[in-house]
Amino acid sequence: MAKVTMQDIADALHTSRVTVWKAFNNREGVSLELRDLILEKAKEMGYGKFSASPILSSNRRRTVSLVVSRPETSVFWMNIVHAIAKELNQNNTNMIYAYLPTIYTDGYTLPDALCDGTASGCIILNVYDLQFTRMLNALNIPKIFLDTVPSLPTQEIRGDLFLLEGEETVRRLVSDLINLGYTRFGFVGDINYAKTNAFRYRGFTQALQEHHMSVDPSSCLLISQRDIQHYEEDVFAFLDSLETMPEVFICVNDYVAHVVDTYLTDRNISAPEDILITGYDGTAEHPSHSHMSATVHVDTAALGIRLAKQLLFRLDNPGGWREVVYVVSDIIYPSPSPKA
Repeated sequence: MAKVTMQDIADALHTSRVTVWKAFNNREGVSLELRDLILEKAKEMGYGKFSASPILSSNRRRTVSLVVSRPETSVFWMNIVHAIAKELNQNNTNMIYAYLPTIYTDGYTLPDALCDGTASGCIILNVYDLQFTRMLNALNIPKIFLDTVPSLPTQEIRGDLFLLEGEETVRRLVSDLINLGYTRFGFVGDINYAKTNAFRYRGFTQALQEHHMSVDPSSCLLISQRDIQHYEEDVFAFLDSLETMPEVFICVNDYVAHVVDTYLTDRNISAPEDILITGYDGTAEHPSHSHMSATVHVDTAALGIRLAKQLLFRLDNPGGWREVVYVVSDIIYPSPSPKA
């Protein structure tokens, strides 16, 4: 009886010899299901070392990693994490956490699970340190980023990138308020922290330009936040420095809006009666949420499911072009609305 070759197995499955070789050597470019089918056919046909080897079932559980920094600081992030974990579990995939500090220090190395083959792919959340991002970017496994640092060009990202659309959304929001007669605007948020923050500020400036208005730099706080513990202190110091308050504060997210509202409340300035405050996220986790004149709703559960599905797709289809996905959300106006 002639010796079974890889070409024989390829012919039997109507695939290529290269694909069979990749499956035997656990290389990228072969889906989990096809790899198991090839190994099963190799055993069935009596091919060499696979003739008596136990064959992995296509139902075996894969393991992926969720790479996170400070997920517990916000309900927004925890909702996404829970949705990812649930979706992966329903698709027979284990999820392990890889926690990173907020700031890189010399000598730090990534968790072993990301580098030793334990994790076959990863989803990266709330990581906004450039050095960490570069280290993760270099991993030779499928990667899904939710947002990233503005200083890393999109074309250099070696994975799929999900971004919350903010430029057009904030442009429309500010334009709506200008059309209602508001003329003095401020912006609060670190635009060098995340690409989505930069997009929101760009939308803010575009709206003013379209209405032949200029940005007042003295009413905008765009500096890098030192850390979450000191950010409120930085915002309060900025607000203390203002000689005249704007009519509207456009805040980069709901947390920043909450900080601004806390400052105003402490000084008996009412929102939205005296000053309008807008945010972005729409999680309603902060007590000042009802004081906001507008925010942008992000469906965190749907977003988490979408991120998980994208990683599952990439595990089975590691080749091909990379994707940049913009998630578009709706503006919501809590009551009382500035449009009332």
